Amino acid sequence: MSNYVQLDVWFQEDKLSALSSVLVEQGTTVEKRMQGVLLDMYEALVPHETQEAIRTRLDKEEAEARAAEEAARKYTAFCVRENGERSFFQLDRTEDILEVAKFLRQYLREEQGPGIAALQTSAFAGMQPVTAEQYDQLLALRIETPDKITGVFDLDFDKREVSTVDADGWKTWPMQDVSTAVYHAYRKSYLRPEQYMSRFLEKLEGKELTSAGHLSARDISFAEEISEIDSLLDFYMETNFDVDAVFGTHVCTGENDDTLNVYANYDMASGQVCDELEVDLHRADGREEPVEYRLNAVEKATLLRKMDAYCQGQTGQTLKDYSAQWMAEEMAPPTQPTM
Repeated sequence: MSNYVQLDVWFQEDKLSALSSVLVEQGTTVEKRMQGVLLDMYEALVPHETQEAIRTRLDKEEAEARAAEEAARKYTAFCVRENGERSFFQLDRTEDILEVAKFLRQYLREEQGPGIAALQTSAFAGMQPVTAEQYDQLLALRIETPDKITGVFDLDFDKREVSTVDADGWKTWPMQDVSTAVYHAYRKSYLRPEQYMSRFLEKLEGKELTSAGHLSARDISFAEEISEIDSLLDFYMETNFDVDAVFGTHVCTGENDDTLNVYANYDMASGQVCDELEVDLHRADGREEPVEYRLNAVEKATLLRKMDAYCQGQTGQTLKDYSAQWMAEEMAPPTQPTM
């Protein structure tokens, strides 16, 4: 053990054996009794100030050791969707999309029954259940500290889709395409690890899906001017992605003339993207209906990057600077007419 020393005490073997027998009957051992005697001597003979100084130093060293151990730990988070239910898990090690793809290939080929049961008896058997709130925290940390939360995966066995988070945000593919891609990636042996990943991602090019809860960078684009309403900046989102898949509507069809307006809002006071998109469904008969869509941490981070780039293109200023200027102008007292 760290910071401990061993003491050697010589004692006659027969006497030690007899003493040990008596102490065992009392539910203790010679070693434990000797440790107690040493502790009593320490507390009785060492000055109180010295004991306090040693206690403070040891507590600090222990806290630093725990912090270093935690800093070295890596985590992977999973959301599993099956039969309309969501389950959340944390794995205390690094996993990447290649390992998930290998699991999915085996699962799809063998038709192992419930996906979540197969996952829990696979290479990911060490997963620990977490709450939805804890999963959301891991999702946010994936953006803030990607070296700590090294992977986030959303496995939807109902839709047969797999989503993951990289530096650009969410990526979603059909499970079957992921299975095929990992097969082709490993057809050549003796490649470097990064080469397998490169071959895998090449096979998935052009296969991305638009998926609810996984708005990706390719789904997000803006049009028109940025408007300011009640300390919010409103960004009009172009709807050139599969809005029905995301919002559960039915406007991407010739069967009706319904339309959809989507706005992403930025709170200038907090410097954050608002938690929900503003989605207005306009029915062909003139009715208007709001559609709820709550953003997760990855979607908000992707929107923030896109907003900042669009703001610079529209105004020549960063989103932060433009917001500060607008709020300063709003708070400035009105000028008095000159006489």
